[in-house]
Amino acid sequence: MEDIKTPSQSFTTVTDMVLPSETNPLNNLFGGELLARMDRAASIAARRHCRRIVVTASVNHVAFNRMVPLGSVVTIEAQVSRAFTSSMEVYMDVWVEDRESGNRTKANEAIYSFVAVDDTGRPVKVPELHPETEDEKKRYDGALRRKQLSLVLAGKMKAKDATELKALFE
Repeated sequence: MEDIKTPSQSFTTVTDMVLPSETNPLNNLFGGELLARMDRAASIAARRHCRRIVVTASVNHVAFNRMVPLGSVVTIEAQVSRAFTSSMEVYMDVWVEDRESGNRTKANEAIYSFVAVDDTGRPVKVPELHPETEDEKKRYDGALRRKQLSLVLAGKMKAKDATELKALFE
């Protein structure tokens, strides 16, 4: 196993069409259907990073900014934004393609966390991540703040120990 990987090595694209059975009464994609698609894309990205079995640990953030109409082509782009000891944060952008022009518009985004496990379900170490682009560096830096905030809110870390969040809690 390599010790350091880049976000591009985990990059995953999943493209699919919105079918009638996947829509609500307004003929837009069910939110739960989109969550499931994002979970699959994110799990592939996490697995590509660590080459281990991965399990979803949390859905940290989901923004449903635009409706996704029936018949739309939806593309989910996912990649690992930060790796910790055994966990990884995966950042996703969701794009909707206009049926006539082919132009893509960002519809949603999400951040999921995964844990790499062995065959018995015990957490295992994952490779480090080295961001390369400015966007990757921004997401990488934000991941530690998001993780610490999540741990503080869950009562698993004291606010005074959240080094990245000190300004929020003083």
